[in-house]
Amino acid sequence: MPLSLSNINHTSRRKFLGHTVLAGASCLGTGSAANVFAKKKQTATEPHFKTRGVILLPSDITNWSWVEKAKQAGLTTIGTHFSPDQVKEFFATKEGIAFQKKCKTAGIAIEHELHSMKNLLPRNLFKKDPTMFRMTKKGERKNDWNLCVHSKNAIEVVCENAVKYAKILKSDTGRYFYWIDDAKPMCFCSKCKGLSPSDQALLLNNAMVKSLRAYDSRATLAHLSYRNTFSAPTQIKPDPNVFLEFAPIERDYKKPFGTSAKEKIWLQHLDANLEVFGAKNAQVLEYWLDASLFYRMSSRGGHKPRLVRLPWDQKVFEGDLDIYGKRGIRHVTTFAIKVHQGYVDKFGEPPLMAYGQGLKNWRRS
Repeated sequence: MPLSLSNINHTSRRKFLGHTVLAGASCLGTGSAANVFAKKKQTATEPHFKTRGVILLPSDITNWSWVEKAKQAGLTTIGTHFSPDQVKEFFATKEGIAFQKKCKTAGIAIEHELHSMKNLLPRNLFKKDPTMFRMTKKGERKNDWNLCVHSKNAIEVVCENAVKYAKILKSDTGRYFYWIDDAKPMCFCSKCKGLSPSDQALLLNNAMVKSLRAYDSRATLAHLSYRNTFSAPTQIKPDPNVFLEFAPIERDYKKPFGTSAKEKIWLQHLDANLEVFGAKNAQVLEYWLDASLFYRMSSRGGHKPRLVRLPWDQKVFEGDLDIYGKRGIRHVTTFAIKVHQGYVDKFGEPPLMAYGQGLKNWRRS
């Protein structure tokens, strides 16, 4: 049976990761110096994949020697996760400050890949102005998920808070990742209902990146293609500083991405998105090292979820890199949630070296 999440409740991922990070963190922090990561002119000997990253919760960062291991594996980037407030709290701790210093010394860039909507548009604003929040198909305003992207007030609040968090959670690369409530309903008001979830998300992305660039002239912003936003936007054109982040969570990890008959649709989605956003700055967000994904999948059939060994397949991984690299994609990262000392004690070290060196050594044939 293919390894996928199509029959697993998506909310469990958000809740699971949210609870996990709360257990490991505790208020403002200072970011790493961005000038360490100034852009260099590319040479023929440089790796094709410019970003070679992992995404971690604070509890992962503090429970294994991640910075040292990432450096040894040839990684360039560590992305923090889960929400802006949770990472902000972590960065104020002794452990969070030490992490930033270690990354700076090691030359590892820090980015922040964040579930953001509840921080960017606080839910308690609903009483003040319900029109900032999404309308259901029944015509009711709800503050459960996302927002109304045609609300001027909502966009202003989101953009102000995006800049606020950008000042607190520095991006060493100038790339920002403020995700919508992915896989959750968007707005169905009279102005929004004619736009797909992807188009609504992109409308918001375009507004946010303009505000971010007023603060950080390097700023670019990810448009997350995931579940209900897998389809490429068709009505809204991306700002030149919005790039694609493609996250194929429902794929089969027994075969290279998009090669099975069932999975050709995902490859079609990727290609359609690349037509809209271009490949130059596009990023693939993978799950090769995401122990939390396979932890949750172990609960199929009513079983209690358990930590399992990552189903790493070198040939599948290399096939994936061929598919992504030959399309001109140069930025790749993977979740590595729940890869920490507890995982190492049970299964030994994860295939981090194979991952990092595979990315570093890949060349277009």
